[in-house]
Amino acid sequence: MTAISLLEHPRHTDHLRLRDGKTLTVRFVGADEGEALQGYFRKLSMQSRHSRFLGAMSELSASELGHFIHVGENDRFSVVAVMMNDGRETIVGEARYGFDSATESFEFGISIDDRWQRQGIASALLGNLECRAAALGARHMFGDTLRSNEAMIALAHKSGFAFTRHPDDWKLARFEKPIDPIRQDIPCASWKLAAAQRVAEMVV
Repeated sequence: MTAISLLEHPRHTDHLRLRDGKTLTVRFVGADEGEALQGYFRKLSMQSRHSRFLGAMSELSASELGHFIHVGENDRFSVVAVMMNDGRETIVGEARYGFDSATESFEFGISIDDRWQRQGIASALLGNLECRAAALGARHMFGDTLRSNEAMIALAHKSGFAFTRHPDDWKLARFEKPIDPIRQDIPCASWKLAAAQRVAEMVV
Protein backbone atom coordinates (compact mmCIF):
# COMPACT_ATOMS: atom_id res chain seq x y z
CA MET A 1 0.00 0.00 0.00
CA THR A 2 1.35 3.40 -0.98
CA ALA A 3 1.75 5.79 1.93
CA ILE A 4 0.16 9.20 1.57
CA SER A 5 1.60 12.54 2.62
CA LEU A 6 -0.89 14.01 5.07
CA LEU A 7 0.91 17.33 4.91
CA GLU A 8 -0.70 17.85 1.53
CA HIS A 9 -4.06 17.89 3.32
CA PRO A 10 -3.27 19.66 6.64
CA ARG A 11 -6.88 20.46 7.51
CA HIS A 12 -8.65 17.23 6.63
CA THR A 13 -11.35 16.44 9.17
CA ASP A 14 -13.22 13.34 10.31
CA HIS A 15 -16.72 13.41 11.81
CA LEU A 16 -17.44 10.40 14.02
CA ARG A 17 -20.81 9.40 15.48
CA LEU A 18 -20.75 8.54 19.18
CA ARG A 19 -23.06 5.99 20.80
CA ASP A 20 -25.34 8.75 22.13
CA GLY A 21 -25.73 10.18 18.63
CA LYS A 22 -23.46 13.18 19.17
CA THR A 23 -20.78 14.07 16.63
CA LEU A 24 -17.08 13.96 17.47
CA THR A 25 -14.78 15.83 15.10
CA VAL A 26 -11.15 14.74 14.77
CA ARG A 27 -8.72 17.06 12.98
CA PHE A 28 -5.09 18.09 12.94
CA VAL A 29 -3.99 20.65 15.50
CA GLY A 30 -3.69 24.08 13.94
CA ALA A 31 -0.43 26.02 14.16
CA ASP A 32 -2.37 28.77 15.97
CA GLU A 33 -3.85 26.47 18.62
CA GLY A 34 -0.94 26.23 21.02
CA GLU A 35 -2.71 28.18 23.77
CA ALA A 36 -5.91 26.14 23.43
CA LEU A 37 -3.98 22.85 23.53
CA GLN A 38 -1.94 23.97 26.53
CA GLY A 39 -5.17 24.95 28.28
CA TYR A 40 -6.57 21.49 27.60
CA PHE A 41 -3.60 19.77 29.23
CA ARG A 42 -3.67 22.11 32.23
CA LYS A 43 -7.31 21.20 32.87
CA LEU A 44 -6.63 17.47 32.95
CA SER A 45 -6.55 15.93 36.39
CA MET A 46 -3.13 15.16 37.83
CA GLN A 47 -3.82 11.46 37.35
CA SER A 48 -4.82 11.91 33.69
CA ARG A 49 -1.71 13.95 32.92
CA HIS A 50 0.44 11.39 34.71
CA SER A 51 -1.13 8.60 32.66
CA ARG A 52 -0.79 10.49 29.38
CA PHE A 53 2.86 11.48 29.80
CA LEU A 54 3.92 8.44 31.85
CA GLY A 55 5.11 10.67 34.65
CA ALA A 56 4.48 13.91 36.56
CA MET A 57 3.86 16.95 34.34
CA SER A 58 1.70 20.04 34.85
CA GLU A 59 1.84 21.30 31.27
CA LEU A 60 3.78 20.97 28.05
CA SER A 61 7.16 22.65 27.88
CA ALA A 62 7.54 25.33 25.21
CA SER A 63 9.62 22.99 23.04
CA GLU A 64 7.20 20.09 23.44
CA LEU A 65 4.22 22.33 22.65
CA GLY A 66 6.06 23.40 19.51
CA HIS A 67 6.34 19.77 18.44
CA PHE A 68 2.61 19.27 19.00
CA ILE A 69 1.51 22.16 16.81
CA HIS A 70 3.97 21.52 13.97
CA VAL A 71 2.07 18.72 12.29
CA GLY A 72 4.25 16.37 10.28
CA GLU A 73 7.54 17.37 11.89
CA ASN A 74 9.74 14.26 12.03
CA ASP A 75 6.78 12.23 10.73
CA ARG A 76 4.78 12.88 13.88
CA PHE A 77 1.25 14.24 13.92
CA SER A 78 -1.13 15.69 16.49
CA VAL A 79 -4.91 15.65 16.34
CA VAL A 80 -7.60 17.04 18.60
CA ALA A 81 -11.04 15.56 19.19
CA VAL A 82 -13.57 18.38 19.50
CA MET A 83 -17.28 18.68 20.23
CA MET A 84 -19.72 21.57 20.36
CA ASN A 85 -20.50 22.57 23.96
CA ASP A 86 -22.82 25.50 24.66
CA GLY A 87 -22.29 26.70 21.11
CA ARG A 88 -18.49 26.62 21.32
CA GLU A 89 -15.97 24.14 19.94
CA THR A 90 -14.36 22.36 22.88
CA ILE A 91 -11.31 20.10 22.88
CA VAL A 92 -12.41 16.88 24.60
CA GLY A 93 -9.44 14.69 23.67
CA GLU A 94 -6.18 14.56 21.76
CA ALA A 95 -3.79 12.10 20.21
CA ARG A 96 -0.23 12.21 18.94
CA TYR A 97 1.14 9.59 16.60
CA GLY A 98 4.16 8.81 14.50
CA PHE A 99 4.76 6.59 11.51
CA ASP A 100 8.05 4.76 10.87
CA SER A 101 8.14 3.70 7.22
CA ALA A 102 11.22 1.52 7.79
CA THR A 103 9.42 -0.73 10.28
CA GLU A 104 5.89 0.03 8.99
CA SER A 105 4.91 0.80 12.58
CA PHE A 106 2.51 3.38 13.98
CA GLU A 107 3.07 4.59 17.55
CA PHE A 108 0.45 6.64 19.38
CA GLY A 109 -0.70 8.13 22.67
CA ILE A 110 -4.10 9.58 23.58
CA SER A 111 -5.91 11.41 26.37
CA ILE A 112 -9.53 12.36 27.06
CA ASP A 113 -10.70 15.30 29.16
CA ASP A 114 -11.81 13.96 32.57
CA ARG A 115 -15.22 15.61 32.20
CA TRP A 116 -15.86 13.81 28.90
CA GLN A 117 -14.71 10.33 29.80
CA ARG A 118 -16.95 7.21 29.67
CA GLN A 119 -18.89 8.54 26.69
CA GLY A 120 -17.25 6.44 23.98
CA ILE A 121 -14.86 9.19 22.86
CA ALA A 122 -11.71 7.16 23.53
CA SER A 123 -13.02 4.18 21.53
CA ALA A 124 -14.01 6.41 18.62
CA LEU A 125 -10.65 8.18 18.62
CA LEU A 126 -8.74 4.91 18.78
CA GLY A 127 -10.72 3.54 15.83
CA ASN A 128 -9.94 6.68 13.86
CA LEU A 129 -6.24 6.26 14.61
CA GLU A 130 -6.42 2.69 13.29
CA CYS A 131 -7.76 4.05 10.01
CA ARG A 132 -5.01 6.66 9.85
CA ALA A 133 -2.44 3.92 10.45
CA ALA A 134 -3.83 1.88 7.56
CA ALA A 135 -3.86 4.93 5.29
CA LEU A 136 -0.19 5.60 6.03
CA GLY A 137 0.70 2.02 5.13
CA ALA A 138 1.40 0.78 8.66
CA ARG A 139 1.43 -2.96 9.32
CA HIS A 140 1.06 -2.66 13.08
CA MET A 141 0.28 -0.01 15.68
CA PHE A 142 1.31 0.19 19.31
CA GLY A 143 1.26 2.30 22.43
CA ASP A 144 2.72 2.27 25.92
CA THR A 145 0.87 2.81 29.18
CA LEU A 146 1.53 2.65 32.89
CA ARG A 147 0.62 -0.71 34.38
CA SER A 148 -1.54 1.22 36.82
CA ASN A 149 -3.62 2.82 34.03
CA GLU A 150 -6.59 0.48 34.25
CA ALA A 151 -8.78 2.58 31.93
CA MET A 152 -6.29 2.48 29.03
CA ILE A 153 -5.58 -1.20 29.57
CA ALA A 154 -9.31 -2.00 29.48
CA LEU A 155 -9.79 0.11 26.33
CA ALA A 156 -6.87 -1.58 24.57
CA HIS A 157 -8.17 -5.05 25.46
CA LYS A 158 -11.65 -4.11 24.21
CA SER A 159 -10.17 -2.79 20.96
CA GLY A 160 -8.32 -6.02 20.20
CA PHE A 161 -4.79 -5.09 21.27
CA ALA A 162 -2.43 -7.70 22.71
CA PHE A 163 -0.11 -6.85 25.59
CA THR A 164 3.61 -7.52 25.71
CA ARG A 165 6.41 -6.63 28.10
CA HIS A 166 7.86 -3.18 27.54
CA PRO A 167 11.46 -3.50 26.29
CA ASP A 168 12.90 -0.76 28.52
CA ASP A 169 10.70 0.01 31.53
CA TRP A 170 9.06 -2.50 33.88
CA LYS A 171 6.51 0.12 35.01
CA LEU A 172 5.07 0.24 31.49
CA ALA A 173 3.02 -2.19 29.44
CA ARG A 174 3.08 -2.18 25.64
CA PHE A 175 -0.06 -2.97 23.65
CA GLU A 176 0.01 -3.64 19.92
CA LYS A 177 -2.20 -4.71 17.08
CA PRO A 178 -1.67 -5.75 13.45
CA ILE A 179 -3.24 -3.47 10.84
CA ASP A 180 -5.20 -4.71 7.86
CA PRO A 181 -4.14 -2.40 5.00
CA ILE A 182 -7.28 -3.13 2.96
CA ARG A 183 -9.78 -2.66 5.80
CA GLN A 184 -12.42 -0.08 4.88
CA ASP A 185 -15.03 -0.31 7.63
CA ILE A 186 -13.46 2.46 9.74
CA PRO A 187 -14.01 5.65 7.74
CA CYS A 188 -11.58 8.53 7.91
CA ALA A 189 -10.45 11.22 5.54
CA SER A 190 -6.94 9.75 5.46
CA TRP A 191 -8.30 6.48 4.12
CA LYS A 192 -10.33 8.26 1.42
CA LEU A 193 -7.28 10.26 0.33
CA ALA A 194 -5.11 7.14 0.22
CA ALA A 195 -7.76 5.26 -1.76
CA ALA A 196 -8.03 8.12 -4.24
CA GLN A 197 -4.27 8.16 -4.67
CA ARG A 198 -4.19 4.42 -5.36
CA VAL A 199 -6.93 4.78 -7.97
CA ALA A 200 -5.02 7.61 -9.66
CA GLU A 201 -1.87 5.49 -9.76
CA MET A 202 -3.79 2.60 -11.33
CA VAL A 203 -5.13 4.90 -14.04
CA VAL A 204 -1.63 6.12 -14.83
